[in-house]
Amino acid sequence: IIGVDTGLFQDALGSSATLETETFNSGTEVIEALFSGAIDASFIGPNPAINGYAKSDGDALRIVAGSTSGGASLVVREGIDTPADLAGTTLASPSLGNTQDVALRAWLLDEGFATDTSGGGDVRITPQENADTLAAFQTGALDGAWVPEPWATRLVLEGGGHVLVDEADLWPDGDFVTTHLIVSTEFLDEHPDVIKALIVGLGQAIDVANADATAAQATVNAGIEAITTKPLGDEIISGAWGNLRFTLNPIASSLQGSADDAISVGVLEPVD
Repeated sequence: IIGVDTGLFQDALGSSATLETETFNSGTEVIEALFSGAIDASFIGPNPAINGYAKSDGDALRIVAGSTSGGASLVVREGIDTPADLAGTTLASPSLGNTQDVALRAWLLDEGFATDTSGGGDVRITPQENADTLAAFQTGALDGAWVPEPWATRLVLEGGGHVLVDEADLWPDGDFVTTHLIVSTEFLDEHPDVIKALIVGLGQAIDVANADATAAQATVNAGIEAITTKPLGDEIISGAWGNLRFTLNPIASSLQGSADDAISVGVLEPVD
């Protein structure tokens, strides 16, 4: 949002390309659009990118930069204070096979819980849109959810939940890729100068995000309002911001870890 709304991307692209943006609900939709040629690049979570890479036998896409580390948590209702309390509960994730869905299933497996992709097992997992998760959590229809920011903070502040697992605690030094930049392999091969310029603009946007958090939050919130018609509350965006780290580093080790987790929970076939 910073790179788009401040003009940093377009300035970096110069006359080499005109920036046009689309907003998608999930990484699954992004991959479909990339496969169809509707988009050339996208910010996306690691597991949908891995899935897209695997489905195309490694041909369709390349990861060219990081964007964000951190900012994903398992938030649960009152009365759930330990992993053992999750037996028989219903939890949500953003979509089947997405980054947080895989993290949730892998963590539950480590804790001794069985899950399956049809909503059965010791802990039931219901993949759904994050907005629906917040509404269901508020009514008590869900016991918790593993979600990215700002939804984790919203579940705490608007849903009365508390963090049972901060995913950063599960990775070395707390670093794990939440969002990175992928591009169509075909577009990259044909226009490497454009992608290089896009990465330059991204680096500048990250510098802005890290230099002045208050100003950057205001820019992002204005962008969120423009896209969704409703801004986030100041407490929500500042709370979420504190759980994120903006970096060009794609944190390749955690990408491999996410792939390994997806294989272990049965949502990905082994892939190089």
